Amino acid sequence: MNTADLIIDLLCQVGVEYIFGVPGGAIEDLNTAIYKRRHDIRPFLAKHEQGAAFMADGYARVSGRLGVCTATAGPGASNMITSLACSKADGIPILALTGQVATSVFGKGAIQESGSEGVNITSIYRHFTKYSGMLITEHRAQYMLQKAVGQALTSPTGPSHLNLPTDLMKREVNARQTGAWLSATRVFDENAVKQAAQLLVAARRPVIIAGWGVVLSRAAYELLELAQLLQAPVATSPKAKGVFPEDHPLSLGVLGFAGNPVAKEYITDKEVDVLLGVGTSFNEMMTSGWEERLAPTDHLIHIDIDPGMIGRNYYTSVGLVGDARMNLKELSKAVVDERSARSTMSNGKHTLDALATLRAKHSENTEDPPLTVRDGLYHPQRLILDVQRCFPDNTIYFADIGTSMAWAIRHMEIRRPYSFFVALGYGSMGYAVAAPVGGKLAMPERPVVALVGDGSFLMNGCEVAAAVDNKVPVIWIVLNNAMLGMVYHGRRLFKTPIPDGLPSCFQRVDYAKVAEGLGAQGIKLDGSAPLTKKLAEEVLASGRPTVLDVWIDELVVPPIHSRIATVDKHFG
Repeated sequence: MNTADLIIDLLCQVGVEYIFGVPGGAIEDLNTAIYKRRHDIRPFLAKHEQGAAFMADGYARVSGRLGVCTATAGPGASNMITSLACSKADGIPILALTGQVATSVFGKGAIQESGSEGVNITSIYRHFTKYSGMLITEHRAQYMLQKAVGQALTSPTGPSHLNLPTDLMKREVNARQTGAWLSATRVFDENAVKQAAQLLVAARRPVIIAGWGVVLSRAAYELLELAQLLQAPVATSPKAKGVFPEDHPLSLGVLGFAGNPVAKEYITDKEVDVLLGVGTSFNEMMTSGWEERLAPTDHLIHIDIDPGMIGRNYYTSVGLVGDARMNLKELSKAVVDERSARSTMSNGKHTLDALATLRAKHSENTEDPPLTVRDGLYHPQRLILDVQRCFPDNTIYFADIGTSMAWAIRHMEIRRPYSFFVALGYGSMGYAVAAPVGGKLAMPERPVVALVGDGSFLMNGCEVAAAVDNKVPVIWIVLNNAMLGMVYHGRRLFKTPIPDGLPSCFQRVDYAKVAEGLGAQGIKLDGSAPLTKKLAEEVLASGRPTVLDVWIDELVVPPIHSRIATVDKHFG
C-alpha cells in the first residue's frame, strides 16, 4: 500500500465512520484511498471547508468519538481554521488532514503551496490545534497519524492536524499492525477527594455548578448520583445546558448568559457555604462577567482536567485535577463513607422547599407570550416554546450564536443529557447550520433540530445542499428577523448606545425559497401560520432536509442583558 492507503487503513482500525471534506488536487491521493475503503468509511462532500470541519465537530460533539475532515492545500486548508478554533475552544476531538504540494517543488512558487517558505499552514494550525505536523517521510506516517489521533482523543481533548505532501502520499510503505493508541486518562487524587467529601457533607447549603467538562467526560449519570446523595441543587453553564435534567427537582437551570433567574438568585444570595464546580472554567459567560457574589461563603471545590483552570478566577479551597466522571464517581463513594462515619443525613426537604419557594417567586415570568405582538410576526419566545412542545422529547438541538442561542438557553427545558449543543467557547456564527449534519449522522435514530438566526444561515446555508446530497434529514428553524439581532439589540442596550455605522439590518430573505433551490423542503411560518405538532410530525415523517423559515418580530428584546452588562462593566 502507499502512504495514503495506510492512513485510511489506520483510520478504519480506530473506528472512523465518516470523512467530511472538499476535494482538490493536493489531496486526491487520500481521496483515492477513501474510494478503496468506501465500504468502511463514508466520504461526505461539504460545500465549504469550514462546513466540513463543523460537520466533523458536530459528529464528534454528539457521538464523543473522533471526527475527521479533509481539505486541499492553500485556501482549502485555511478555510478550516475558524472551525478548528471552535473545536479547540470546546475540546472537541477532530483530526484535520490537509493536502500539500510535492516536497520537490517547495520554495518554487507552486500554486497553493503552504509550506515553510509560503503561508506555512502547519505553523498556523499550531495556534488552533493541540498538535499540527507535516509528514516529512513516508516511514513516519503511522507514527505521526497515531500521535495526531492520540492527541485529539487524550484529555483534555481537541483537534489535531496533519499536512500531507502529494509525493509522500504516493510512496509505498509496509503495512503494519496497529500500535498503541493513546486513550483517555481517568485519574483522581484520593486525599483531595476525601477532603472535598468532608466539606460537602458538613455543608449547610451546598450547590453544584456543572460545566462543559461534564459533557465531554459523559458524566451526567455520576453528576445526578452525587447531587441526589447530597440533595444539592445543580446549575449548569450555558454550554452544558441539559447535562443535569432541567425538570429535576434539584435543577436550578442555566447560570449566566440568558440563564434562569432561579439559579442566579439561589447562588448569589450569600447563603451558599460550599460550592462544587465540575468541569467549568468559571468563564465570562457562565459567571456574568466574573460576578463576585458567586463565590461561596466558606469553600469552593473545583474539579477540572486542566490544572490551569483551578483557582484561575475564584479562590479554591480544594482542587481536584482529573477527569470529571472519575472524580464524581469517587466523590460519591467518599460522601457515603463520610456520612456513615458521622452518622449524618442530608436535609433534603429543606432544600427542596427553598427551591420550590424560589420557583414560585419567578413563575409569574413563565407564562406564554402571545403568538404575535405586531404585524402577524411570530413572538420569538413563543416560537421556542412551540418548538419544544411540537418535537419529540428525544430531539437533539443545536443553537447558533446570536439571539437564537439566547432564546433557547432561557426558555427551553432540556430533560435529557447530551441533547443541547452550542459552540459557545469560540462563538462562531454559522456553526449550527453545518454541525447538525454531522450530529444527525452520529445519532440517526434521533431527530436533530437546529435553531439558527438568519445572519448565521446566510454564512453557511449552502450546507443544506450537502445534507440534501447525502439524504441527511436535519431540520433548520431560521429565526428570520432581517438583522444581526445580538448586534442590533446590544447596541441599544448599552449605557451609551452605539450608532449603526456598519449596519446590523438587511433585507428580509425568503429562506423557504432558498431551501427549495438547494433541494430541501422549505416552509414559511409566522404568527398567523405557526408551528404545530401536526406540522412537526409531517416534517419528520418526510425524511427530508427541511428549512422552517419563521418570520419573527425583530423588535422583541432577547434575554441578553447579562452579556451587555458584562461588556459595559469590563470592556466599556
